[in-house]
Order: sequence, then structure tokens, then C-alpha cells
Amino acid sequence: MALDVKTIVLRWFDEVWNQGREESVDELFSADGVAYGIGETDPAVRGPKEFKAFLRTMRSTLPDVHVTIEDLIVAGDKAVVRIILAGTHKGDGFGVPATGNPVRVSGIIIVRAADGKLVEGWNSWDQLGLLRQLGAPLAQPKQHDRFTAKG
Repeated sequence: MALDVKTIVLRWFDEVWNQGREESVDELFSADGVAYGIGETDPAVRGPKEFKAFLRTMRSTLPDVHVTIEDLIVAGDKAVVRIILAGTHKGDGFGVPATGNPVRVSGIIIVRAADGKLVEGWNSWDQLGLLRQLGAPLAQPKQHDRFTAKG
């Protein structure tokens, strides 16, 4: 019997993120699954192989990463999950050398499941807040004439 979306989501965050079990990625993420908004660039992460590469990078950057589910709302084959991701920046990830700083960021993920696996995921998380916690130098927005007050 295929897993329901709530069971998949609960297992995903516990086994994949909190335990680092790559074999659970193969079990819970469709071969043609797509995850948007998780990488360092705009392209989507496709399939278990690409997702596991992302997971390895994340876990080498935050080896003690822990995800807490704050809210989980299920409707049909979709779920909305509000999470808190916490860990210690011990690896040279996120474009910043390891700082040893603790980090805590929030995120909202929408997933769709089919045939007992995740097939799509849309991720929105506080990347700016993460970089601020790491003390990363942040680019200042450029001033444009049309946005500045003229006196």
C-alpha cells in the first residue's frame, strides 16, 4: 500500500534530514521528483541522485542539522510544512568559511506526493537570515534615481 503524504513528510524530515539516511531519499523521493528553491542557484534539483548531493553538502556544512516541524497541513496529495532548521556552521558551505556559529532559520515547504513518494517540492526559506547569522558580507542594494526622493 502506498504511503500517504503526511506519513511521507514526517518520515522525510525525520529520516532524511534529522538522521541523514540517504537510503530514505531513494525510498521517499520519486526518480523523476523535482525540488525547487533548495540549491544555491535557480535550477531545480531533480531525482534522488541530485537531492542526495544537495543533502551531503548541507550536512557537511551543518553536520548537526535538525529540522523541527512546526505546522503540517495536508490537503489531498499536497502538504504544507512550516519548519525550523537549526544547526552549527562547521563546514565551508553557503559561500562562507566555517564560522562555528549556531544557525536557526524558518522555512515553508509545499510538497506533492504520488504513488507513495514525493514528486514535487517548493521550498521557501530565510536565506538572508541564514547569511546574517553567519556574518556573511551582504551586498548593498544599488540606489536608482527613480527610487530616491527628489527635493
